[in-house]
Amino acid sequence: MPASLSDPRTAPVVTPGEATALLDAYRAGTDRFLGTPRHTLLGRGTLTDVPHDSRPVHLRVRETLRERRAAGTPSPVVVGALPFDPDGPPALAVPASVAWAPPLREDPLVALPAPDAERAADWQVREVPEPAAYGAAVAAAVARMRAGEFDKVVLARTVELTAPHDLDLPSMVQRLARRDPSGYTFAVPGGPGRTLVGASPELLVSRTGGRLTANPLAGSAPRSADLAEDVRRAAALLESPKDLHEHAVVVDAVRAALAPFCTRLEVPERPALVRTAAMWHLSTTVTGDLADPEVCALELASALHPTPAVCGTPTPLAREVIAASEPFDRGPYTGMVGWQNADGDGEWVVTIRCAEAEGRALRLFAGAGVVAGSSPEAETAETGAKFRTFLSAVGAAL
Repeated sequence: MPASLSDPRTAPVVTPGEATALLDAYRAGTDRFLGTPRHTLLGRGTLTDVPHDSRPVHLRVRETLRERRAAGTPSPVVVGALPFDPDGPPALAVPASVAWAPPLREDPLVALPAPDAERAADWQVREVPEPAAYGAAVAAAVARMRAGEFDKVVLARTVELTAPHDLDLPSMVQRLARRDPSGYTFAVPGGPGRTLVGASPELLVSRTGGRLTANPLAGSAPRSADLAEDVRRAAALLESPKDLHEHAVVVDAVRAALAPFCTRLEVPERPALVRTAAMWHLSTTVTGDLADPEVCALELASALHPTPAVCGTPTPLAREVIAASEPFDRGPYTGMVGWQNADGDGEWVVTIRCAEAEGRALRLFAGAGVVAGSSPEAETAETGAKFRTFLSAVGAAL
């Protein structure tokens, strides 16, 4: 396997093309691929699965990594995903080997054309729920918020795609990564016969030594192919009272969750804009210094999850609304995906712009933050725009 089998902090300088080489080397099944703005990682095989029991997941991960280090694994790393339900089983493992490379965005070879997408006519497409039913759920939630029951809920819908042949997951991951090499591309086993694949724009939290970084996103607008209209939409998003309020709710929750862990926490007063190929997002980069060096990346991520950006507020009531409104189990969607090493460093990403792949089927997910100022039409359109990240990678359309 190309690139360096080592810890990312001590990996040697590598030549251009090594990040692309890891992307090219990904094989569906037991491989675990993560491409982030800091690293490209490819894990192969499985040494140990992280157990599922009543202990907090960060303690289970810490024990698993310490056991692997004691057994002679020089730089053990846990890689994988956790579900939206904090009590659900994780899909986390220590790979048999891990190769690291620089970020894809720094690799000139990633700009080369990706494999052709599947023809749109090959796919059978089913929306769950149908747009009209989703809009009705949004309207019902808005009515309850205007009555003062709660402040925000994130409601999701799915698109189920069925192909006439087995899926080509490596080509799919290629297209996702090349479409946005500055984002977070992932492909990890999600259970027996299933693969979780996607390209998220949102870092939940990372830890490097005594420093943490979180990057909550909330408040979105679809991109436009017309440059002038695209700029207008971005400017309007920065001034939108509805989206600024939605964003502020999330940032306040992130601040409250991380402050107890920090001696210093910096939170910008106003959000900035970040873009993907399909969407504009309001973004705030939060940084801090940890008070306790034993606090690991996954402990921080667990303290944040689920944020109002993927659930709502207050959280318990938002979860009840989600359960009553969504006719499917979210599974890994709006959970987290990432890695952590034995020193506690790691990166955990919010699992959005994703799909579950199994056999010839793909189940795509997209959600929208619903507040009292929301409209069913706008939130339905927003979820449709978010689906485009993945639909474009497989050559399908709604």
